[in-house]
Parts: sequence; structure tokens; C-alpha cells
Amino acid sequence: MTIFEKIINREIPAHIIYEDEKTLAFLDIYPSVPGHTLVIPKNPTEFVWDLPASDYESLMAVSQKIALNLRSKLPQKYVHMSVVGTDVPHAHIHLIPFDTTKDFHNPDRMNQEPDHEQLAKMADLLRIS
Repeated sequence: MTIFEKIINREIPAHIIYEDEKTLAFLDIYPSVPGHTLVIPKNPTEFVWDLPASDYESLMAVSQKIALNLRSKLPQKYVHMSVVGTDVPHAHIHLIPFDTTKDFHNPDRMNQEPDHEQLAKMADLLRIS
């Protein structure tokens, strides 16, 4: 079972900003920048490209919805979208608000303790009902 399945099943906490029957969006606990969001399908498929068409379409539609929400509520002009998939074997999309690409290149961030208070405030700001 992946860490994302544990989040879906509420076995571990996450700062969730959106959920529907096929997808879940939550803040990355090691954000490149505040608002860095992960969008995942609830279907535990490892690779985005192996998702059934309806799950893939839902993932992309929700990613668009979240990206537009990030742009409307945060000061950054752009939202970077990437599919990497090497860190957790569960399909996921990274959405990272930015003004210049140097804004989200911060390799040391995963060596720091997550700031759950700041993450909770950001989740409250970005949550979609």
C-alpha cells in the first residue's frame, strides 16, 4: 500500500483541498513553494498513462480546476504542472505556483520538518467545497 492510498483511506493525515469520487488533491508536505499541490486518482495505478480513460480524464479535469484555483487565490502568475511518478508508485500530478522557474527549484526542502501550521493555513485558503 502506498502513502497515497493511506491518505485516501484517511490512515495518515493530509492537508486536503479537494476531493470527489475519483480524485483527491492535497498539499505537498515538502512544498517547492507554498501552495504546491498533488492531485491523485483514487485508482491506485502506478503510471498516469495506464489509468483507464475516464480516470485519466478526471485527473486532468481536476488538475485544471485546482490550477485555476491556485492562480485565483495566490499571487503567482503561473502554475507548473508535472508528472514525475518516481517518488511514489501511484499516479500523481504536481501543481506548483510560480513566477519564475527558480521559484520551485529547492532540493533541500525534503530535509526539513514539514510546517503543518503553515500547511493548514494554506489548505484553508485553497480548499474547494
